[in-house]
Amino acid sequence: MSPQTQAILTIAGSDPSGGAGIQADLKTFTVLGVYGCAAITSLTVQNTLGVQSCHPVMPDLVYRQVAAVLADLTVTHVKIGMIGSTAVAQATVQALNGFTGEIIYDPIVFTSIGQPIRATDTLDGIRQITGIATVLTPNLHELRLISGESCTSTDDVLLAGQGLLNAFPNLKALAIKGGHLHEEEAEVTDFLLLSGQPEPFRRSHRRIVSTNTHGTGCTFASAMAAYHQRTGDYRQAFSQAIDFLDSLLSASANWRLGQGNGGLSHHLFPAQT
Repeated sequence: MSPQTQAILTIAGSDPSGGAGIQADLKTFTVLGVYGCAAITSLTVQNTLGVQSCHPVMPDLVYRQVAAVLADLTVTHVKIGMIGSTAVAQATVQALNGFTGEIIYDPIVFTSIGQPIRATDTLDGIRQITGIATVLTPNLHELRLISGESCTSTDDVLLAGQGLLNAFPNLKALAIKGGHLHEEEAEVTDFLLLSGQPEPFRRSHRRIVSTNTHGTGCTFASAMAAYHQRTGDYRQAFSQAIDFLDSLLSASANWRLGQGNGGLSHHLFPAQT
């Protein structure tokens, strides 16, 4: 009898335009060769022009979705995105009580172009999920909100990140996306802070200009979960997720997807062996 296939569970909102949320997560898992399953926390009305409204799912239904998957599949990693309400955050925490695998949390508060999401997650709910996460993947705007720091310089960013590692002892890694820092520069520097390691790992790479960046945060966090399932190494998963996202940004740049900020073309990524 063959062994059970390992799975990654995404707990997030649904994007009907396919660019972000559950849809982006499952696309990422598929092209990276891992098995993905999903629990939906929030239904949204959105397209490439923006988010019109968010409608959280009933907390008990979220709890039962997560519990059903964990009771049946061999889930090693959980990726969490948009929660939708404090009550859904509480239900998610309860459903994951006793889960011993990795929890990668992308705190969805702002879009990839820095616009706040309407009816977004509350700070209390975000902190509840952060408290159970092992990996946090905020962009600069989200880091500011969660940490309360200004984050206007590299030193500020690193100080805020270290403060979160100190405040949330369950966190093992903090992957800070630096795309909104020094936006005039041709290079982007992302940072990986690891618990117990004083020096951050910095990864600089070319800034890719594209009108198709919707869902980059969701895709990055899902890719980091997928690569960590494969390697068990935070630093390697961080670097591979950056390379994956850059390849999608490059491949998607010449496509016209909608009338606004289009999503990434995950299907253009070469199949992994």
